[in-house]
Amino acid sequence: MGFQHGLSGLNAASKNLDVIGHNVANSSTTGFKASRTDFAEMVASAIGSSSGSTSGIGVNVAAVSQQFTQGAINSTGNSMDLAVNGDGFFHVKLTDGTQAYTRSGNFQLDKAGNMITTDGASVMGYPIDPVTGLTSSTTLEPLKFPTGQPIPAKETTEITAALNLSASAKNAAGDPAAVPPVPATPRATYGTSIEVYDSQGIATPVTMYFEKSVGNTWNVFTSLDPAAASVGQLTFDGSGKLVSGSPIALTVAASGLPNPNAAPGGANPVQSLDISLNLSGVTQSSSDFAVSKLTHNGYAAGELNGIKISTDGTIMASYSNGVTRAESQLALAKFSNSQGLSAIGGNNWVATADSGAPLYGTAKSGSFGSMVSGALESSNVDLTAELVNMMGAQRAYQANAQTIKTQDQVFSTLVNLR
Repeated sequence: MGFQHGLSGLNAASKNLDVIGHNVANSSTTGFKASRTDFAEMVASAIGSSSGSTSGIGVNVAAVSQQFTQGAINSTGNSMDLAVNGDGFFHVKLTDGTQAYTRSGNFQLDKAGNMITTDGASVMGYPIDPVTGLTSSTTLEPLKFPTGQPIPAKETTEITAALNLSASAKNAAGDPAAVPPVPATPRATYGTSIEVYDSQGIATPVTMYFEKSVGNTWNVFTSLDPAAASVGQLTFDGSGKLVSGSPIALTVAASGLPNPNAAPGGANPVQSLDISLNLSGVTQSSSDFAVSKLTHNGYAAGELNGIKISTDGTIMASYSNGVTRAESQLALAKFSNSQGLSAIGGNNWVATADSGAPLYGTAKSGSFGSMVSGALESSNVDLTAELVNMMGAQRAYQANAQTIKTQDQVFSTLVNLR
């Protein structure tokens, strides 16, 4: 039986050295989780034997347990690099369709704009509607960005202005009967302009002029033509707060789109844009005329410039047309028993019956950790501890070999008896 003890010890020590060597070899692997060898004694048993008469017959490896402790997070400066600080795994779809999970966040974009891992697996997440800014589906999808072609232009439908009209401004019509006479105020005195876009992304200027009328009222024009009619009138109360006149409906000729309904050589040769002019931010005070905000909701076509990922996994994409918008949100998965996951190589794990089914969510929600952009999670291998463990495993191997040698010497003595 002594040979069996020593042989089982050699096998267990050899397996332990394999695990330690694997840990040491991956001490610089991004997102790697160290493993530990768990031993268990083997005991001989027989029917009807008392507990005091059973004997040990050696050792076996009960399990190789993965240690899912947090690794150090190191900054890389690459905006596509991601680390999870806390609980959760990135969800990826391997090239063969297998659903897998990883802590390695060194992602990149391929030439088609797909967000992939270093071995080509697709990174999964939730798409976001660029109009509403909300996730458009609860179904996980491979993340993809428009790198091969520009995002389409968006037609302007609303202009928002915040400005101050001087309460001390004179009536625009002037007063020639006054002493001295008050001259008329040119319409261009209080004006501002902005470029809007049609559905093809072609810019069209829109100019707004403000003329002081009677009392606390101002007329709004979009043309310097003296014969042009006012497009709206703003009324303020005694404290300079706007009480009526916003929004104003504008019809603007789109310089880039021909009107298919126009007669040859007739009126309205180009299509028009229907725009709502939001002037709720306009005030009237003693300060000079000043524009503090002038924006619109349209834009031209644009190429992808860069990507930035927030701590909740929302991916913000910036484009050459100045637009920055949320495109998608990375998904995270967690398990009731992470140690039940099965490692398949390439820094990936797959779910098993022991791990339980994955629970999906997003970073910073519930018990999920947060994401750190421009950083990677290092291996959680403690090299110092592994080297000490290696010496212990070596001693155990040598000691078990010695028991076999001793047992052989004992048998040799018995065989040589005269």
